[in-house]
Amino acid sequence: MFFHLMLTTECNLKCKYCFGEAIEDFEEDFEVDDIDYSLPKTVNYNYQTLKKFCSKDPDCVLTFYGGEPLLRLRDLKNIMDLNATKMFMIQTNGLFLNNLDPDYVNRFHTILVSIDGDASLTNHYRGKNTHRKVIDNLKLIRKNSFQGELIARMTVMEKTDIYKQVRWLLENKDFKFSSVHWQLNAGFWGSDYQRRDFKSWSNSSYIPGVKKLVKYWVDHMDYSNEVLKIYPFLGIANSLLFGEEKSNLRCGGGWINYTIQTDGNIIPCPTFWGMRKYYLGNIKYSNPLKLKKIHLDLLPCIDCDIFGLCGGRCLYANITKRWNKQAYKQVCKNTKELIELVKKEVPRIKEIINLKKISLPDFEFIKYNGCEIIP
Repeated sequence: MFFHLMLTTECNLKCKYCFGEAIEDFEEDFEVDDIDYSLPKTVNYNYQTLKKFCSKDPDCVLTFYGGEPLLRLRDLKNIMDLNATKMFMIQTNGLFLNNLDPDYVNRFHTILVSIDGDASLTNHYRGKNTHRKVIDNLKLIRKNSFQGELIARMTVMEKTDIYKQVRWLLENKDFKFSSVHWQLNAGFWGSDYQRRDFKSWSNSSYIPGVKKLVKYWVDHMDYSNEVLKIYPFLGIANSLLFGEEKSNLRCGGGWINYTIQTDGNIIPCPTFWGMRKYYLGNIKYSNPLKLKKIHLDLLPCIDCDIFGLCGGRCLYANITKRWNKQAYKQVCKNTKELIELVKKEVPRIKEIINLKKISLPDFEFIKYNGCEIIP
């Protein structure tokens, strides 16, 4: 099982698509009953309790999460020292990676770093000089022998030229990422659709950009004999090539990938923070292999013709319905276009495989690693 371990709700940044959206959305009614707003800001359970919980699952994977998990270095190191998990991962803004001893950094199988592309875009959304500090820290951990997977995790909004920014992350001379994933900021806030230009941007920029990017991805396989880890493409192609076109939620939320709150309660994913109705257990008394599961019949889109490949995109968005139906139609259009564009390239991918330039194992990856696949 996979667990996002929330070490803290605190963060050192005030990103426009998180803190900024929360301020704008403050007066919006949130029609979800029984939310616990008094949860501790940091872990308040005993480390041994977590160790006992994880020890019941020989394949337990812990992903440190926040807020910003590297604000809690002592908690992080104590947990890593006590738990013999299958692997450790972390999602971080990258600004404090230089503060964590290399011995701990190098134990991570995967580090997901929040970065939106080049300096101009990242600093626009995440704050002045953020980009330079993150890149410098990534260079440092590579210099200190970090050999694990390093994923650029983008948050994508209307300022993003998806083709330009993914290409920058993969090709720039400063620091090249081998893995990229992005999350559309869509459906997480109640009133933002009305003040944004999401539909126009999707149709005029995002979808055309994804189209160019898919072609670039397959061209790269042909010319360079390499499958780049662009996760939204990689995950869909994996399903198509291996004949696995029936999927639960691609992120694993609520069935194989869970989140442990700072109080020890277990929820489907971090976005369900404090929503008591969706508490699925607690590390004090639950068996990680026997947790309650969120059933797919909760999703409104199970009869959709792409549901098998999409998996429903986002459990939180489907349940809370922060956007109206018309707004979600655009999100679904984006997803359908993405899947169709990858599907169209499968015959060419198979030809490249037959030429032995690449192979089927090149499309394998660690699933449920924080890359939702469907943005």
